[in-house]
Formats: sequence, structure tokens, C-alpha cells
Amino acid sequence: MAAPSISKPDFPWWLAVAGVLALAAALAIAASDLYAQVFATVAKGIGITVFVTVVAFAMASIIGLGIALMGLSGSTWLRQIARFYVEIIRGVPILVLLFWIAFAGAPAFVAAWNALTAPLQSAGILGELLVRDVSLLWRAIMALTIGYSAFISEVFRAGIQSVEKGQIEAAKALGLSRAQRFRLVVFPQAIRTILPPLGNDFVALVKDSSLVSVLGVADITQMGKVYAAGSFRFFETYSITAYIYLILTIGLSLSLRALERRLRRQHEE
Repeated sequence: MAAPSISKPDFPWWLAVAGVLALAAALAIAASDLYAQVFATVAKGIGITVFVTVVAFAMASIIGLGIALMGLSGSTWLRQIARFYVEIIRGVPILVLLFWIAFAGAPAFVAAWNALTAPLQSAGILGELLVRDVSLLWRAIMALTIGYSAFISEVFRAGIQSVEKGQIEAAKALGLSRAQRFRLVVFPQAIRTILPPLGNDFVALVKDSSLVSVLGVADITQMGKVYAAGSFRFFETYSITAYIYLILTIGLSLSLRALERRLRRQHEE
């Protein structure tokens, strides 16, 4: 019986076309004073977009891992709390969650903080916290953190459950503690399963970070909105805005795929 033939991977024609279009767009921006001005204005928001994305993703990953471990624990209460969190948060649109955290959650947090620290405030140790002291930037980051932590927790849960039980039983037989089993046996194997969907969530968060513009946070989208409203150059402005987001997301996607291939080769070796 003949061995099945292994097909060669397709040449990435899509990437070649995208690269040509990106180069053409870059040349158009360099050659046109108008496009150069729009790009310079919109690009001012790249720093905020990157900051929001990285901070929110890092915190969401930490919370998501904690929720995933709660969902896999031996305690029924912890499992039910984790499932309640995941299902409720995933059922609320990110934009609605953003508005709720910004205009309802933040005032509630400030009121609770002032109530808990009232003795310290009376003694002059702490000052009263005001709602305006909580910046819109951090309200937006917290909303994205909470929203994405529910999705990321499911990624971690699925990855951890993909590890063969025999590996865990062998680690138990060696006398490893629960924490040691997770750190030395479970997580190193689970990360190969976790990385691809986790990378997808990171790219998705780059795009969803544009939602912070509804709060006036000066990210890429907000800078584009402000420029377009003042110049009425909507086509040019939003074309440049889309171009910048495409550069960020496609670049991240390619980097993550390269990392996945490297990890796969290391595993095969």
C-alpha cells in the first residue's frame, strides 16, 4: 500500500498581495502631503492602543488563568463561581460592558472604597477618592480586562484538560505536589494547545481596543474621529486608520504563527 503523499504548503499569495498593497499605500502616504498629515495625526494614537492592548491582555490572562483553575478545582463552589463568571461576562457585549464599567462600575467602586477607608480618611491618612480621579483610560482597560478574561479562561481550561491524565498520574507517582505538577508537567504541555487561540484573542483585543474611543480615550480610532470631524476628510482618514490596524494585526498574526511553528519543531525534536 502506497504511503499517503504529503502536500506542500500553499505559497502565501494573499501575503504577497497584501505586501504589495501595503507598499503602495506607504508610497502614496509619502508622496501626498494630505495623506502624510492624516497618517501623522492618526499615528499619535498608536502608543495608547498598544498600551491598552498589552495591559488589558496581561491582566486578562492572569485573571483568566485563575478562573480556569477555579473551574478545574475539586471544590463544587469554586467550579460554580467560575462557570457563573464565564457565562455572565461572555453574554455581555464588550461595548455594553465598557459603558457599564465606565459609568456604573467606577462610581460604585469609588463609593465602596470611600466607605471602607472612612476611618483612615477621618484620621487624615487618606484623602477622599472622587469619581473623576479614576481616569477613563483605566476604566476602559478594566472593561476590556474583565471582558476578555472570560474568553481567555476557557482557552486555559481547554488547554489544561488536553494534557493526558497519564502524565499527571506519573507526576503524582513521583511525589510532586499539585503546584509542581502544574508548573513542571501540565502547563509546559498545555501551552502548545493554548498558544494559538490565545494569540487569536490578543489580535482580537488589538481591534477591540478601538472601542475605548467611545470614552474619548486618544487611541488610533479616536485620533481618526477627531481629525475627520474637523477636516471632513472621511475617506482619507478612515483609510489610513484601517491601514494602521491592518499593519498591526497582520504583523502580530505572522509573528504568532512563526512562534507556533518554532514550538512545534522543538516538540518534534
